[in-house]
Amino acid sequence: MSKFWPKGGLPGILHHYVHPPRPSHPSHQLTKPQTETLVTFESASLTKRQPHSLLFVGGLGDGLATTSYMADLASALKDTEWSLFTLNLTSSYQSWGLGHLDRDTTEIAQCLEYIKSYKTDKFGPGKIALMGHSTGSQCVLHYLSQLNPHTSCPSFDAGIEHITRPALDGAIMQAPVSDREAIFWVLKWGIGDTSAEKAREVYYEMERLAKEAVKEGKKLDTILPLELTSLIYPANTPISCRRFLSLVSPESPQAPLEDDLFSSDLSDEQFGRTFGRIQEIGLLRHKLMVLISGKDQSIPDWVDKEVLLKRWRKATDHEGKYRIWDEVHSGVIPNASHALSNDDQAEPRQWLVERVLGYLKTAVERS
Repeated sequence: MSKFWPKGGLPGILHHYVHPPRPSHPSHQLTKPQTETLVTFESASLTKRQPHSLLFVGGLGDGLATTSYMADLASALKDTEWSLFTLNLTSSYQSWGLGHLDRDTTEIAQCLEYIKSYKTDKFGPGKIALMGHSTGSQCVLHYLSQLNPHTSCPSFDAGIEHITRPALDGAIMQAPVSDREAIFWVLKWGIGDTSAEKAREVYYEMERLAKEAVKEGKKLDTILPLELTSLIYPANTPISCRRFLSLVSPESPQAPLEDDLFSSDLSDEQFGRTFGRIQEIGLLRHKLMVLISGKDQSIPDWVDKEVLLKRWRKATDHEGKYRIWDEVHSGVIPNASHALSNDDQAEPRQWLVERVLGYLKTAVERS
């Protein structure tokens, strides 16, 4: 049992949010229906009317309610008109090394459509907001900034069926970090029992193998050797060559790949192609709230967090032309670790929860 969750857990409802896929290809008839794995858990009051919904998306390795401060959020929301949802994606738990942001955000959109329908039938129209932690923040930004629906059908996932993503009444990003800069940190200092020298040796071998595999243009992903990836990433986690390159983005900052959204060395022009497109795509009815953890272990010490927030805000608001960035509730969480999971994180978690509640209140007031 997690030390952050009360003994006995919290009450809620488990929902299946995707109907079985239509067998558009003979091979689809042999696959397990998605509805058996794509589920969302609603932490809801048994007595309170809760027409509004906050959908939470965790980071790499997360699944249903695995982020530490989820218990704090669920407890704080139980006496409000908001219920908290967390979900399983195809890329949840140890499958993150095989996923990609288009599929993640398509499945998030399916979940949001289900929640919207479910809540409308039960309470009438309500507000719906999306919150991401760590790589969940990449999902939030990808959701808000890319064409709607997505247009790409990559060869390694040719069967993906994109849907039109619904508009949001709120969007929150917490701990948006650069996986590329986090790897730089590992290459400088090492990680666990892996020395910095060994980490660099392993990293460059993985990069070589990944580039060779992707260059061949295979229709299926090639998995990097676990004996290599387990020295840097969580042990026994399959990571494809394509996803590895997307996360470490070797050609950045000049040509960042899909997952390289938050690196501090990206240009203002590049941030304009992500944060700057939120207004154009038009899926956010309210403002964007962004929280960086003040003592995030994944952010190298050479990154100025306050300066980075200002650059993101500048890109989002088009240098003041729009007012999309939430100045009141965004900021750096004092003394917060990446997932606010350390034993000394009670105050940072309270700080985060108060900001989120304040933000959701403004989302309801905005009509």
